Amino acid sequence: MATTKHHDVKDLALAPEGVRRIQWADRQMPVLQAIRERFEREQPLAGYRVSACLHVTTETANLMRTLKAGGADVVLCASNPLSTQDDVAAALVDEYDIPVFAIKGEDNDTYYSHIQAAVDHKPQLTMDDGADVISVLHSTRREQLGDIVAGMEETTTGVIRLKAMEADSALEFPVIAVNEARTKHLFDNRYGTGQSTIDGIIRATNVLLAGSRFVVAGYGWVGRGVAMRAKGLGAHVIVTEVDPMRALEALMDGFEIMPMADAAKVGDVFCTATGDKHVISGEHLQSMKDGAIVCNTGHFNVEIDIPALRALAVETREARNFVEEFKLADGRRIYLLADGRLVNISAAEGHPAIVMDMSFANQALATEYAVKNAASLENKVYPVPTDIDEEIARLKLATMGATIDELTDEQSKYLASWDEGT
Repeated sequence: MATTKHHDVKDLALAPEGVRRIQWADRQMPVLQAIRERFEREQPLAGYRVSACLHVTTETANLMRTLKAGGADVVLCASNPLSTQDDVAAALVDEYDIPVFAIKGEDNDTYYSHIQAAVDHKPQLTMDDGADVISVLHSTRREQLGDIVAGMEETTTGVIRLKAMEADSALEFPVIAVNEARTKHLFDNRYGTGQSTIDGIIRATNVLLAGSRFVVAGYGWVGRGVAMRAKGLGAHVIVTEVDPMRALEALMDGFEIMPMADAAKVGDVFCTATGDKHVISGEHLQSMKDGAIVCNTGHFNVEIDIPALRALAVETREARNFVEEFKLADGRRIYLLADGRLVNISAAEGHPAIVMDMSFANQALATEYAVKNAASLENKVYPVPTDIDEEIARLKLATMGATIDELTDEQSKYLASWDEGT
């Protein structure tokens, strides 16, 4: 058993169940397993303190185990108040001796106190899903900035914030945008979020998607995945977009395109996936049908104008777990899932482990890369190096029993030449 004293989790008695689930996920994360075995031998992170602010799930637990195996002194807090799996948090503390500050459903003050606890660890490396630790360090803990070697960022929303900081010359240490790795966003965002978002909606509501009008706001990689999975279940999918290229792609992928003002009048289920604010506004909510379901799978709960929804309501109640019913003055009811937070990880379990294997392999290897290359990194947002990305893809293919061709010398020469034509 572990000896960790500093933690704030719901109940350490939940640890045995958490251990079982962590082990189950680990079986589906062979790339991360291989990295963990190498890290244990080579100790590339020995002597480094890491503060991680991520969704506290079974997959995250296996990433934390990998960082610790590499010699890191790790502390974990939640990156969302509703995403913590309490048994996993307990297991990390009680079985794996990793301090965790996370309780599912924690209030706003507790959530931010837990981020402060992670920053109290005096990290040299940060790991964010939404840039909250980096934001705290750049605002109220600036005296610690000089200790930071580098940060890692997991999600689209966080990368957007960090690139804005870089553009304003406000970023005080280098950050590797793990989300930008192809083995992350092409798979985690599309296949992982796509499946788990639909899973969260169905678990929360038990509605039948077949025959429904399913509105997806945003056609980035997350929106693509959600639209694809909803269509696969028989929904009539409508996509709303502000980007003409993405809208055109969605149209040619077979989806109906219309402005949210029009979609609001006909949709049965709405899911935002943009990373922007008030994509579903009070005006949109006012025009929705009785029984409309609204949810979000972007990082922050600002995509739906929840204050406007509360102002419209004359009565509210909990209809089901993670389903809040808002009764309007004319008797119509609108249902908000998971307080507008990430429905896939609040009402379900988040991405399947097999896809998080690649995402967290990127996190682990990006951390190792940051340590090895600290002297040459500037205060910028960096992509994951291509060789790391491609190596993860090769490892993943091998674990899935797939092999690919290799270029012959003749083919390589042809592709590199300009003097051989038709």
